[in-house]
Amino acid sequence: MTYSFELDEDTQKFAETYASETGETVGELAKKILLERIEDIMDLRLYEQSKAEYEADPQTYSLDEIERELMSNAV
Repeated sequence: MTYSFELDEDTQKFAETYASETGETVGELAKKILLERIEDIMDLRLYEQSKAEYEADPQTYSLDEIERELMSNAV
């Protein structure tokens, strides 16, 4: 699938300059930045969900406790 977007002249020059410095095309740069932004948003959502779960039940476990639990359930 192909997408297109418009940039004002200053932004276009800025993007082209940066892309040429990194050896990328503006399209490659845009794709990379888009994917990084989506990953950042997903990471933040996961953090917020995990934080809410911890606040609802702040039970924590030590590494030793986790290892013992895993070993006791190993077949």
